[in-house]
Amino acid sequence: MDINNYILTTSNLSVGYSSKKVTNTIASNINLTLKKGELIALIGANGIGKSTLLRTLIGIQPPLSGNVILNGKNISDYNSISFAQNLSIVLTEKLPPSNLTVFEIIALGRQPYTNWLGKLSENDISKINEAMELTQINSLADKKHYEISDGQLQTVLVARALAQDTPLIILDEPTTHLDLLHKVSLFKLLKKLAKETNKCILFSTHDIDMAIQISDEMIIMTEEIVVQDQPCNFISKGNFSTLFKDEHIAFDSEKGKFIVQ
Repeated sequence: MDINNYILTTSNLSVGYSSKKVTNTIASNINLTLKKGELIALIGANGIGKSTLLRTLIGIQPPLSGNVILNGKNISDYNSISFAQNLSIVLTEKLPPSNLTVFEIIALGRQPYTNWLGKLSENDISKINEAMELTQINSLADKKHYEISDGQLQTVLVARALAQDTPLIILDEPTTHLDLLHKVSLFKLLKKLAKETNKCILFSTHDIDMAIQISDEMIIMTEEIVVQDQPCNFISKGNFSTLFKDEHIAFDSEKGKFIVQ
């Protein structure tokens, strides 16, 4: 694989929390490679540290040791504007009260290239329209954000990240509040966007069966190790069987999904 296809890599990364008296290591020796045009799922049991890893990758939390390299540069060497031009984030939190329209929310993705008072350029508007086109939400442009469904809002937030025009998009539990229909729609959209835009899209999820079907690669977090590979390889190696320490949950490698025993 051409190294020019690498968007983000980690080397011997350790994540966790550190104070003057104690260091709490959540996971260590993490070596990841996120490539252009790939949809990558981060999975693991509740409380295993997925959010801690994501917070470290997006620079909110400093690594305990090791490096996170984004587009050939350590994330600690970026200023806030250049960092926002290379990585965009979609969180699951509800939007604060406002009267913003869908177009205005997506336009916020252009802030790294303008400012709160700055007028949108023709290029900014083109990027916003392109994001709405890619996510097929043009008809929602003038609606207030509180007038649309949770599923539509999640798509709007994805469109905002697209308008930000970064090579890497990271989503934290994007399907948490969605029903099955909207979960499937969002996963299919993320897969399509990774291929059509050649961006790398990393998302954490509890919908493991669906992630297995749709992801190019997966990152599995357990108490012992963090590993990255293609879903088919994880199935053949038996990695999914180590995810849950419960005798009533087993992974059926022939069906490629979890079953309740």
